[in-house]
Amino acid sequence: MKRRSLPVAAAFAATTALLLTACGGGGDSPKDNDKIAGADQGETGSASPSASASDDIDRPDITLPSDVIDDFQNWKTGDATKDAVLADAGRAQTATNYAIVKGNPDEPALAYYRQGDALVSGAQWVKSFVDAGISYTGTVRYFDPKVTLYGSASAGVTFCTDESKAFNKNRKTKKVDRTPADNDAYVYYNTHLKKAKDGVWQTTELVSDRGNSKCTP
Repeated sequence: MKRRSLPVAAAFAATTALLLTACGGGGDSPKDNDKIAGADQGETGSASPSASASDDIDRPDITLPSDVIDDFQNWKTGDATKDAVLADAGRAQTATNYAIVKGNPDEPALAYYRQGDALVSGAQWVKSFVDAGISYTGTVRYFDPKVTLYGSASAGVTFCTDESKAFNKNRKTKKVDRTPADNDAYVYYNTHLKKAKDGVWQTTELVSDRGNSKCTP
């Protein structure tokens, strides 16, 4: 799919690299020959914050199909609060990807991990995939996360994604477009999260920038 910057899915919120984004960022609607963007947690290699959650929060199931992988690399800092923020930032990305795969802009998991501008742009990003008749397959790698705490209930998270191994898939024909990726496959995210009463860190704003030199090889 085309790499674009949607403010997760898009704008300072948007869905995620929603270029994805996730998995939503910002830009034009995805085409069948575009590439997409998409999130969960782990120290190294593939891991899912949802799968490794150790808190008592009753979270929604956002298990991705076997052909869709969110690979979170070095997604822990050793600080309990920062790791909780990172885990939910990752889940927000995965929830976006899950909504795209399900073809449902109103997917409850999306609203569980996104609020405000991030939820609005995320739902719009998912809808653009539905309208284009495409989903996606492959792996999105999340790396170089950085967390800044602003008091006890507000935080900022930046990270990079590598979508070079994620490809658009036609929902009807199941045909996969494996157009070679370029630097636009690498997306830089700048997000803001707020802690809800139940302890979940919800993404409220998100900005993504494709081809940013902070993320490209």
